[in-house]
Amino acid sequence: MIDRLVILGAVGDLATRHLLAALAYLLSHGGLPSTIRVLGVGREPLTSQNYRDLAALRLAEHAPSVESLDRTALVGRLDYLQADLEQRPDLRAALGAGPVIAYLALPPSVYTPAVQALEDGGIAPGSRIVVEKPFGENVASARELSRLLHTVVDEQDVFRVDHFLYHQVVQDLLALRFANSIFEPLWDREHLQCVEVTWEETGGVAGRADYYDRIGALKDMVQSHLLQILALVAMEVPVALDERCLRGAKVAALRRVHALSPSEVAIRTVRGRYTTGQVQGRALPGYLQEIGVDPSRDTETYACVQLNVDTPRWRGVPFLLRTGKALGQPRRRIALHFRAQRLGLLPGAPAVLCLNMAPDRVTLELRVTGPGGLPGVEPVQLEVMRPRQLMPASAQLLRDVLAGNPTLTVRDDEAEECWRIIDSVLGGWRTGVPNLQDYPAGSVGPKLPGAPW
Repeated sequence: MIDRLVILGAVGDLATRHLLAALAYLLSHGGLPSTIRVLGVGREPLTSQNYRDLAALRLAEHAPSVESLDRTALVGRLDYLQADLEQRPDLRAALGAGPVIAYLALPPSVYTPAVQALEDGGIAPGSRIVVEKPFGENVASARELSRLLHTVVDEQDVFRVDHFLYHQVVQDLLALRFANSIFEPLWDREHLQCVEVTWEETGGVAGRADYYDRIGALKDMVQSHLLQILALVAMEVPVALDERCLRGAKVAALRRVHALSPSEVAIRTVRGRYTTGQVQGRALPGYLQEIGVDPSRDTETYACVQLNVDTPRWRGVPFLLRTGKALGQPRRRIALHFRAQRLGLLPGAPAVLCLNMAPDRVTLELRVTGPGGLPGVEPVQLEVMRPRQLMPASAQLLRDVLAGNPTLTVRDDEAEECWRIIDSVLGGWRTGVPNLQDYPAGSVGPKLPGAPW
């Protein structure tokens, strides 16, 4: 059993806001080994006691539901080492002789020196490394990051984290398909007209503009989160929902996603940037007015991509992935649009099956008799509210890392396939095609011409 967790970047927001809270949750619910110790590594000149004091404050703020005795117990397991990872510090004493879990709670630019420092420190066989997205900036850099990680640990011990996969409704998607015989037989081109995956937010980028301006909506959301959902929707039925079968099925689906040609990028993608406007009654400055934004980058805050999965199940069915900030309404859903019923006896739009990601609910939109009776029909929604996710996503992740279960993390070839798809879009966008469209904050955002919905 691994009994040491080393957090590289221990004073950053990810570590102090999310990881410490997740550890406290696991400890309070019996999910943290009684022998585990946590070593925080950071550049800041702190002693172990300074770090414990900081952790106590952050836990009180971000894990108030955890009993104070459990928070105190976790704080007592913390130690700290000051080290600048970009200077290739000597981590041999910190890593020790046995296997550890090394969590890279770091900016992507520090991944390479951090992994090199782990290698120089003689990290023991059987150790695990946790890496947050983005996994590279393109196919080549994703492949290089994997090569570097593989010099230190085996692929099965690399946990590339996409927190979306730990969202309750994303996991409900698997149950919807494979635990309900009513849906899987309809899950194909004969019955579905199109699939949309939408993550639209009302907030802007205040406080994160310096980071966001180097990434943009396409890399931040579509390349990782939304393509992961596409893979879960489009994959063939796996033999089992274990690590090898589930991740293999996802990769097989991603490999059949058609990379867009330059001419297709022009007509199947949209990119936009919000300007000053009103969002639900409050004024929001335009993106270019945010501190840290470089106008010359032409960073998009809205991205829409229409993709096709070239398999017998999905051939001809468009998958529309879209995400945006500063929009009028928050829309976070997976929607499967059924084809119109073939008998044609009654009017009405086709049914829609929706999984809403915030709040957690599943909605099936059907057609029933209207107020005037037949032949009129009207839509109704059958809605099931899901209980709030009890275990935080970060706690679920750490539980799986401690157990050595990478099922809901991203494999090396999976990361490369996602970048292959997105690289084709970025190649077109670098030429200025299509144009970057302005949209007022609080609006519905740009639309993809000719989209099926």
